[in-house]
Amino acid sequence: MQFIDQAVIFVRAGNGGNGAISFRREKFVPKGGPDGGNGGNGGNVVIRADKQLGTLLDFRYKRHYKAENGEHGRGKDQTGKSGLDTVLKVPCGTMVLEGGHNRVLADLVRHGDEVIVAAGGKGGRGNAEFATSTNQAPRIAEPGTPGGERELMLELKLIADVGLVGFPNAGKSTLISVISAAKPKIADYPFTTLTPNLGIVRYAEGKSFTVADMPGLIKGAHQGKGLGIQFLRHIERTRVLVFLVEAVSENPKRDYEILLHELASYSSTLAKKPKVVALTKTDLFEAAALKRLKKLSFGKGIPVIQISSVARSGLQPLLEEMWKALSKESS
Repeated sequence: MQFIDQAVIFVRAGNGGNGAISFRREKFVPKGGPDGGNGGNGGNVVIRADKQLGTLLDFRYKRHYKAENGEHGRGKDQTGKSGLDTVLKVPCGTMVLEGGHNRVLADLVRHGDEVIVAAGGKGGRGNAEFATSTNQAPRIAEPGTPGGERELMLELKLIADVGLVGFPNAGKSTLISVISAAKPKIADYPFTTLTPNLGIVRYAEGKSFTVADMPGLIKGAHQGKGLGIQFLRHIERTRVLVFLVEAVSENPKRDYEILLHELASYSSTLAKKPKVVALTKTDLFEAAALKRLKKLSFGKGIPVIQISSVARSGLQPLLEEMWKALSKESS
């Protein structure tokens, strides 16, 4: 499935129906009073989060949405039928922003969260509403008011418990493929992962969590280099960050610091999230070299796990640290 994480749409609510001008015309009632009904209200445009959806792809093909108009009022005090709402379903994690202003109107995180983005117009009053003791046969009625309309920006941010952070080719896709049922594209060249992949990790009986394999980060990502902003937007919602640093790097600690700097430059909140460091590709090391790696420190209280997704080593200790960090975050 193609992953689309932004879309611009135009919405317009329904207009309210006009009030009616009408008078009773019945046998033996030659001069009946006013009986013009009110117009119906216009339908709203509503955006609702739906857990069954994963992308904003549909909004790339259709960009204009309109709710029904309210019906006009009729004689015999009949109120016009209100217009039906138009409900647009989006994935959980979609932010709704006012187009051109970047003002957040709603952050639809949970299934069923919704927001009215364009309110329907009010139905006008019929002439029956204007009758008074001094004006018993009013010949006036109100028109319905127009429905609201606006341009919107929809922006999807993935919701995952754990986000995998690392340079291109650090082994994120390989790791998620062996700890979950996700099957991302894996190849030995930069930016194999162009869109986020979600996988569900079953840690133990009744214990599971979601992991997001994000596009590789590069120096300058917070300024939009590489796939930076697209990547960082999605990592914002994760509860725990796992930094994948290649053990074969000339300076693993420096690599970690670059990654952390990119996160902090984009959002100070990101840099404060619980962290775990996974030194990857340790199958390429001799035993003596692995001992030297154990002396590496990436900060107080940050667990460091040596792993090899290819050799399936170190994975259980890594999952244990992920679960431990998530449990602390929830308490």
